[in-house]
Amino acid sequence: MDVLILGSRGIPARHGGFETFAESLALYLTAQGHRVTVYCQSETVRGRFIDEWNGIRRVHLYGPPGAGGTVRFDLAAVIDSLKRPGAVLILGYNTAVFSVLYRLAGRPTVMNMDGLEWKREKWSPLERLWLRFNEYAGAKLSNHLIADHPAIGLHLQRHVAAEKISVITYGANELTGPVFVEASPLPGILVRLGLVPQEYALVIARPEPENSILEMVEAFSSRPRGMKLVVLGEFCPAESAYHRLVMERAGPEVMFPGAIYDKPSVEALRQHARVYLHGHRVGGTNPSLVEALAAEGAVIAHDNVFTRWVAGPGAAFFRGKDDLMVLLDEILQDDVRLSEMRASSHERHLAEFMPGNIHTAYERLLMRFANAGSRQRTPSEAGGKHLPLPVKAPQ
Repeated sequence: MDVLILGSRGIPARHGGFETFAESLALYLTAQGHRVTVYCQSETVRGRFIDEWNGIRRVHLYGPPGAGGTVRFDLAAVIDSLKRPGAVLILGYNTAVFSVLYRLAGRPTVMNMDGLEWKREKWSPLERLWLRFNEYAGAKLSNHLIADHPAIGLHLQRHVAAEKISVITYGANELTGPVFVEASPLPGILVRLGLVPQEYALVIARPEPENSILEMVEAFSSRPRGMKLVVLGEFCPAESAYHRLVMERAGPEVMFPGAIYDKPSVEALRQHARVYLHGHRVGGTNPSLVEALAAEGAVIAHDNVFTRWVAGPGAAFFRGKDDLMVLLDEILQDDVRLSEMRASSHERHLAEFMPGNIHTAYERLLMRFANAGSRQRTPSEAGGKHLPLPVKAPQ
């Protein structure tokens, strides 16, 4: 079949979760013999050009930096994709209103509805209204919805029937953490950053308020820990008051290496970390948290319906800075508990987040919509899981 993937900035991944997923799914589908096209945003080259990457066709369209540029790129991608055959997979609903063009053309679409994007603190009231409208538009205009978390699936039932929704999470390849602790020589990234295995905690997240970066930095910096806190992310203190505040509140044991996109380096940092701190408060299944589970990380996460389901009962959870201070005091020096937490992460990853199962579910679902005239199949044939699931829907 032909598959068109829209909604990410493009591949190979250099920005975030959707790009990482688009890359892994496109590579899987190509390996299965399908013809895959991924739309990529070009912030510098105007116009349109096409190339190939690892057997995947890439259509590059101009979209300058910023929200307006992304909207322009998304619209151009929709218009271009209408000229090409295949199943349409849209990652995210931020510009879902453009899906009306697919409806008018009679082209079926599958949309990954992402998380509750309109809850992010960085958006203005007008921007939140736009996002809520597009969530509704995406739910109504798409032929089938993908929720990456059971709670997101339940939330979407406010807009559409359960039969129109499949719950398909994200996956990550298994990376057995403890095996790598004794590895020699050390990975280059640890040498460059001056890190010692098991003597640092790790955070990987965009530096935004809803990711609890400030709370995690303040809790770790509340007293000497005898180890480092490594915070990966692109900090621009000259441009962001929040970034400045985080860096001002950071103690001498906190490191800000910037954003690191080299996959082996990021994997090595996960594998050697003593604990993985995850502060996301908004959204469904976060790929970075799944990757921490795949590396058998000892996870300390913000306590909410999303992270509790993903990380499982063996993780530790905090509500705010004070909670996290206590957990760090209790856990960082408790080798027995850390070992139990790593084992729990391993079990959780095997049970729910193996990429092969997730890619197969997407493949089955997309095959249902590869031809607009194909017969309608049952939800079980489409892949994913039936709803409702026993998770309280987010407000």
